[in-house]
Amino acid sequence: MTALAGGGRGHQGQLKPRSGPAATASGAGPAGAGAGQAGTAVVRPTRLGPSHVLVAAGFLLSAALVSVLVGPADLPAKGVLEEIAGKLPFVHLRAGLGTTGDVVLWQLRMPRMVLGGLVGAMLAVAGASYQGVFSNALADPYLLGVASGAGLGATLAIVYAPGESVGPVSALPAAAFAGALVAVAATFALARPKSYERSAASLVLAGVAVAAFFTAVQTFIQQEQNSVDLTVVYSWILGGLSTAGWSQVELVLPYVLVAAAALFACRRLLDVLAVGDEEATSVGVRAQRVRLVVVAAATLGTAAAVSVSGLIGFVGIIVPHTIRLLAGPSYRRIIPLSLMYGAGFLILADLLARTVLSPQEVPLGVVTAFLGAPFFLIVLRQARRTG
Repeated sequence: MTALAGGGRGHQGQLKPRSGPAATASGAGPAGAGAGQAGTAVVRPTRLGPSHVLVAAGFLLSAALVSVLVGPADLPAKGVLEEIAGKLPFVHLRAGLGTTGDVVLWQLRMPRMVLGGLVGAMLAVAGASYQGVFSNALADPYLLGVASGAGLGATLAIVYAPGESVGPVSALPAAAFAGALVAVAATFALARPKSYERSAASLVLAGVAVAAFFTAVQTFIQQEQNSVDLTVVYSWILGGLSTAGWSQVELVLPYVLVAAAALFACRRLLDVLAVGDEEATSVGVRAQRVRLVVVAAATLGTAAAVSVSGLIGFVGIIVPHTIRLLAGPSYRRIIPLSLMYGAGFLILADLLARTVLSPQEVPLGVVTAFLGAPFFLIVLRQARRTG
C-alpha cells in the first residue's frame, strides 16, 4: 500500500476530506473547496459500517442455506442443518442424513454452492474494480478480452484434448485459464505506448480488438467440428456449475483469495483515483501504478473464475451498481460488499437455473443475462444522462 500510494501515513489525513466519489458529489473536490470551508458541503461517510456487514452476511448466509436445502433430491431441512452443524468445531451432533443424503449434500450441493459463491464474489468485485480504474460505469470483467481468451482456450481443450488433464487438473479449466491470461497479455502489449503509462481508452480499444480476433479463431475452429463437440463448446460458453466439484473449488480458491485481497487493499486508493489523477498525484498516489495493480488482480481472478464456470455475464454490473444505490459510491464500501453480495447473488441465480425448469437445467449465463440485460440498459441510460 505504501509503495502504491507513495505517501505513507503522512497522507492519510489529507485523503479523508475528499475520499472518492462521495466527496466529489458533495462538493468536497477542488471545485467545491470553498463551499466545503463555508460549511455548505456535506461529506458522506465512506467507512464500512457494522450494519452493512451484518445485512450482507445475512444475505449470503441465507442464499447458501437455501441453495443446499433446495434441489431435486428431497432432503429434510432438519437433517441437512444437523449434518452441517455436526461439521463445526466443538459441536457434537449425530449425522442427520443417511448415506445417500450425505453424498448429495457434500458431493453435489455443497461444492456447487461454494464454487458459485467464489465465482460470484470474484466477478462482482472485479467489475467494481474495473469501473473504478476506468471511471466507466459500464466496465465489466470481460472488458480486456478475458471472455474471448477463455472461450478460445476451452474450445481448443474440448476439440483437441477431450478428457485430458494437466497434472491433477482437467485440461478444460487449465486451457480456459491460460487462454484468458494470453488474451489479457495481448491486450496490454497492444495498448502499451512508447511511454510506461497506459491510458484507459487504449486498453479498452485493444481489448475489443483482441476479443474480436480470438472470437474469430474460435468460430473458425468450431466450423470444422462435429455436433457433439459444438454442443459441449456452447454449453461451456453459456456458463454453468452443473459439473462443480471440490477439485474445481481447490483450483480456483487460491487465485480468488489473492486477487480479492489485492483489490481489498486498494479500495481506498480507488476512492482517491475518482477525484482525478492530478489530485491523486498531489497527495502522493501513483495513479498508473495503482491502475496496473488493480487491473492485474481483477483479471487474474476473473480468468480463474471463468475457467471453472464458463462465461457468466452481467454479475460485475448488477452487483456493484446495486451496492452504490444501497450504500453509496465509496469503494471502501463497494469492494467488500461486492464480495458478499456477489457470492449470494450467483448462488441464488444458480439455484434458479437448476430449479425453474427442473429436471432440466437452464444455463447459468442465460439466467444472469435475463436479469442483467434490463439492468444494463438502466445503467446505460443513467450514464448517458450524467454524461
